[in-house]
Amino acid sequence: MEVKVSHLGQVKFNIQSRSHSILCDQPVDNGGEDSAMTPPELMLASLGSCAAFYAVQYLKARNLAQSGVEVSVTAEKLKQPARLGNFIIHVECPVPLTAEQTEGLRRSVHCCLIHNTLLAPPEIKIELGVAEPAAAHD
Repeated sequence: MEVKVSHLGQVKFNIQSRSHSILCDQPVDNGGEDSAMTPPELMLASLGSCAAFYAVQYLKARNLAQSGVEVSVTAEKLKQPARLGNFIIHVECPVPLTAEQTEGLRRSVHCCLIHNTLLAPPEIKIELGVAEPAAAHD
């Protein structure tokens, strides 16, 4: 998997993956135009859409529901170091479930790739490509 991020000016970025693109921006009070989600909001969007995918797959596989799942994700901004924490994923199921089905749905949502990535923090390497200084002319 790979995404490429290109600076569009000020604090706005275009994020490209395969043939898809999304924008990322900052609120006006942080130097942006408030034209798109911020990086932390994109992270919550990723977690929420992943949880929704697994919930829908569980319900479809058991012929319980074909649509209607809604997910909200909240998190708090923490300090030292600055990060997000205390995530809450709320899954709204459109149909009544037995206790066993409810537990199955919960287990299914726990299989989310993004959720599991956050629970077992990955190694993250930062590589820098820095432009060479212009050669001095004699």
